[in-house]
Order: sequence, then C-alpha cells, then structure tokens
Amino acid sequence: MDMPIQKKGLFATKSIADYQEEAAGRHLVRALGIPALIAFGIGGIIGTGIFVLTGLAAAQHAGPAIVISFIIAGTGCMFAGLCYSEFAAMVPVCGSAYAYSYATLGEIVAWFVGWNLVLEYMMACSTVAVGWSRYFVAFLELFHVHLPAALTSAPFAAGETGNEIFRTGAIFNLPAVLIVAAAAALCYKGIKESAIVNTIIVLIKVSIVVAVIIFGAFFVNTANWFPYIPPNTGTFGQFGWSGIWQASAIIFFAYIGFDGVSTVAQEAKDPARGMPIGMLGSLGICTLLYILMSSVMTGLAPFHDLNDAAPVVAALKPHPQLSWLKTWVIIGALAGLTSVIITMIIPQARIWLTMSRDGLMPKFFGKVHPRFRTPHISTAITGVLAATFAGLLPIGILGELVSIGTLVAFIVVCIGVVVLRYTRPDLVRPFRVKAVWLIAGGGVAFCGMMAYSLPNATWWRLLIWSLIGFALYFFYGHKHSRLRAGRPPDPSDG
Repeated sequence: MDMPIQKKGLFATKSIADYQEEAAGRHLVRALGIPALIAFGIGGIIGTGIFVLTGLAAAQHAGPAIVISFIIAGTGCMFAGLCYSEFAAMVPVCGSAYAYSYATLGEIVAWFVGWNLVLEYMMACSTVAVGWSRYFVAFLELFHVHLPAALTSAPFAAGETGNEIFRTGAIFNLPAVLIVAAAAALCYKGIKESAIVNTIIVLIKVSIVVAVIIFGAFFVNTANWFPYIPPNTGTFGQFGWSGIWQASAIIFFAYIGFDGVSTVAQEAKDPARGMPIGMLGSLGICTLLYILMSSVMTGLAPFHDLNDAAPVVAALKPHPQLSWLKTWVIIGALAGLTSVIITMIIPQARIWLTMSRDGLMPKFFGKVHPRFRTPHISTAITGVLAATFAGLLPIGILGELVSIGTLVAFIVVCIGVVVLRYTRPDLVRPFRVKAVWLIAGGGVAFCGMMAYSLPNATWWRLLIWSLIGFALYFFYGHKHSRLRAGRPPDPSDG
C-alpha cells in the first residue's frame, strides 16, 4: 500500500497510488504500441533541430563544433531520459515531469514545473511553426509564387542586447498560424489518427535526412571544418567553448520530443515496457542523425552561410549537383516540422488535462471529448495560443524560451528520481536506473551548465513567466487543489 500523503502545505506530495489509479482509468484510449511510441519521439525530435536551429547555432555560436554541441545536448538528454524512463514506467500517467514532481517534491514545485512545461511545449509549437513558415515560403518560390514579407514574418524582434523588443513593420506570420491551426484540428480529432499521420511523416523525413547525409557526404569540403572551434570573439557565447555550450543549450530544444513520449504514457498499450524503449530508442536514433547531419551541413558550406531559418537549403545552395535534393529537403522539412507541431500540441493538452484533474487548473481543461476521447478543450486552447505566439514572435526568442523551460523540467526530474529512491524505496519500479547518483547527477550537471550558458535576457523572461505562474497558482490553484482538500483526483473527471 502507498503511504498516506501530506494534505497540507505547499510541499504536499501526491500519492503514487492515486496516480496508478488514474492510469487504470478509461477516459483515454490505449492505442500506442512500441513502434508508434518510437515514431512519436522521432517525430518530435527530428525537425527543428536539423531543419532550423542547426544552422543558426553553428553560424552564431559554435561553427563546425556544432557537432560537439549536439553530443553535449544528447548526453544531458540521455541522463535525463533514463530518469524519465524510471518515472514513466512506474507512474504511467500523462502528466510527465509535472506528475513526477508532484509525487516527489511537492505541489508548489509541481506547479512550477507544469507551468514551465507550458513554456516548453506551447512555445516549441510556435517556434517550429515559424521554421515551417520559412520552408513553406521557399517551397512556393520554387513555383515563382512570392508571399508578401509582411505576412510571412513576425511583427516583433529582439534587439542586439536581447533585452529590448522592437517592431519590424510586418503584420503577422500567416503560414505559421495556419499550420498550427491544421495540426491542432488533427490532434482534436484523435490520438490514433494523429499517431498514424505522424508515423507516415516520420518515415518521409527520416528518409530525406538520410539522403542528405549520404549524397551530401560526397561534396563535403573539409576546409570548411577549419578552424573546427572558431576562436571566441571576446563575448561569452560567441564561438570558443562558451559558444559550444550556448549552442548546446539552444539546440537542446531539438531533443524535447523524447520528453513528449512520457506525456502519452496513459495512451500506451504497455507503458512499463514501451515507455523506456520509446524514449531512449528515439533519443539514440536521433542523436546519431543529428551528429551526421550537422557534420555534412558544415562541410557543404562555410558555417557563416548557415545563418538562415532554412539552413539545409542554404548548405545545398553552393552545390548545383545537389539542386535536385533541394526540393525534397523542403518537402521533408515541411513534413518533418508538421510532425513536430503535432507532437508538441498533444503533450501540452495532456499536461493541462492532468493539472486540471488535480484542481490546479480550471475543470474545463480536463474535459475529454465523448466521441474522440481527446482533451479537446485543452487542445483547442493550445492551438489558439501557439498560433498567436507563432504569428507575433521571432524564432530566436521562442527557441530560447523553450530551451530554458525544458532544461528546468529535466533538472527537476533528475532530482526527483533520487528523492523517490529514498522516500519510497518499496515502490515497484518496472524500469530501474542503474548508478542513480551518477546518472541523475550527470543530468543535473549537463542541463545546469546548458541553462547557465543561455543569454541573461532568457533568464529574465523565465523570471517574468514564473512570477505570472506563481500568481496564477496562489490566485486559483492553491485554493482549488484537490490534494490540499483531501480529495484525490477522480479518474473519471471529464
């Protein structure tokens, strides 16, 4: 039996038994097998990292050493992924790091993590939509169709110091808004339909990524790799090792797809076995592809030329022999980024679903559609907000916000798995992390260093976001918490 829970105080923890009871509920459909879970992870990982952020991080921070940045980010993710796997197999509910924090570190910490997961998934959706828009414009240009710049870029941009935001003269990013709306409609319809579409898209985009790696390798100019680590300019984060670490923090955004797998645990057929395989399998496959792809891209073109929201196209541009591949890359990028948007909307809606059932969010966030069996209201709200941010903000600001939110969540999960080992050693753990102090400590260290290397402006934005979140918690969540009222969540809610 689970130990009695503390029902008062900001650090009250939720019973594991309550979570396991929720997992046994029938309000969501268990439709995802291991292949679908791996595809879900790859769908969220392969996209923005390769098709958008790789070039920006190489051009502005790391140069050819962007490969090292991917290794650093992948290592941090692997540590965090092992900790996630232990939690996901033991507590197979759709709350991800929020639920794990609630079970180990208390309600106020869980709220902080849940609020940052909103930052992670919703802003990730917006970021990817901006990259999708850039590739969509490039696709139309193949047919000599040119959309006005006022409708394909953000009306706001960050100043040189990162602390100011100024007007650009654009109206809003229309393609970004439309792709979010279409993806949200699919996610509203059902998890099974979303999984099928995502798996098809994953096969397409991975095939194209492999094609770029294989054919591009024949045209790599190794001179573009020297100096491999460009000397620092005198500013932290602009090349040198500080640039490598800052680039790793920025591209860390690309790895959050495996985190998204944990949010569909309640829709997995066999979560105890499927969740670790889905998360770690997709992470390993994608890390290898990232390393190979970034090596080829920086070998095809000087890294400064990759400072483009469509960097793969920019890398192919100097090589007319590969012009045939350009069209396929654009198609692959559009497909790939679409699947990332889908795999960001789904987790965000389920985070809100779980928080609502705990009483920390209004009850309508936890409603499940009687026919589609999806959290339809949460999905619609996610789509509207993500589309709004995608239409108004530039990719740089959005990407950094996602990274800081993700890193905070990963650090808390790594700490939480150690805490639970000592507070609840009796719990059955279908997947158990070996050398937990080494793995969890490594996750905290790597994620902490990457978070530290992000620009100061990103930390200020995190502070503002957190203050808004805590205000909402004390205004609503603190008063309506089912745990604090001594009422465990009802799995049939919604």
